[in-house]
Amino acid sequence: MNSAASAAPAAACAARLEPPRGTNPPPCGPPEAPTVRQATTWFTRRPDGLTGEESLRLKELRYGFPELADTAQHAREFAKIMARLDSERRLPGWIEAAEHAELPVIQSFARNLRHDLDAVVQGLTSPCNSGVVEGRVTDLKTVKRHMAGRAGFPLLRKRVLLVAASCRTPQVTTPMEP
Repeated sequence: MNSAASAAPAAACAARLEPPRGTNPPPCGPPEAPTVRQATTWFTRRPDGLTGEESLRLKELRYGFPELADTAQHAREFAKIMARLDSERRLPGWIEAAEHAELPVIQSFARNLRHDLDAVVQGLTSPCNSGVVEGRVTDLKTVKRHMAGRAGFPLLRKRVLLVAASCRTPQVTTPMEP
């Protein structure tokens, strides 16, 4: 039999097995492992802010890596304490639970919080903070970075003064409702 004649049926068979042009073949095997950034986002975002696929992938991560689930739970509890500005009441209990966790990173964080507990409580309960100052410093560093090596001091000075005069309104942090 002619090799050209036998190649034609094989090509026709292969063409039927391939997906149509312009479509992606269905994924084979397990899903691709998430990046660190994706996993961190899934663990730190509020559950109602996740898509269905993200929720499913997060559940798989928690099931496959229980220590990640425990770490995320401790982080979520600490975030609630920070957001509600009620560290005087809830922080000592959180530190106690974190020190007994089987997670070295969480234990170390809790020990360091306990060393400077008064300052931590003050920082987490006070509605006053240095956020506005930090925002201004960030703005100035951005201008400095943009201007590095491009112009002399007079232009840098003008840009810094323009940023300083911009209308960024300070916002006072208020506790969330429980």
